[in-house]
Amino acid sequence: MPISSSLIPIPKALQAQSTTFDLKERLNWGEPALTIVDVRSRSEFNRGHITGAISVPMDELLARAAVSFERDRDFYVYGASDQETATAANLLREAGYEHVAELMGGIGAWQAVKGPIDGTV
Repeated sequence: MPISSSLIPIPKALQAQSTTFDLKERLNWGEPALTIVDVRSRSEFNRGHITGAISVPMDELLARAAVSFERDRDFYVYGASDQETATAANLLREAGYEHVAELMGGIGAWQAVKGPIDGTV
């Protein structure tokens, strides 16, 4: 018997500002076509980060994006504060990346929803 698509919850589309619940839902669903970008300093990243995130400090963001990021991929960006997150997301959008979400609350909000962390934060 075929499974009805209405029985399989599909995460909502990428939002310009996303909650940790949005990201967690996509990861739990098994969504492979996304990249989590941590724009904090390398030392902050090394202390602890969202599992699967890549470290791209703010001062390297545009140069590394130009050679490493696929433009049609979904990106979840977070920094040390929501302001840093917004700045990084806007830089990427201005550089032509259309699928960029600001992960509101950053690592602290991720910890609050018991999202997986690498390191001790």
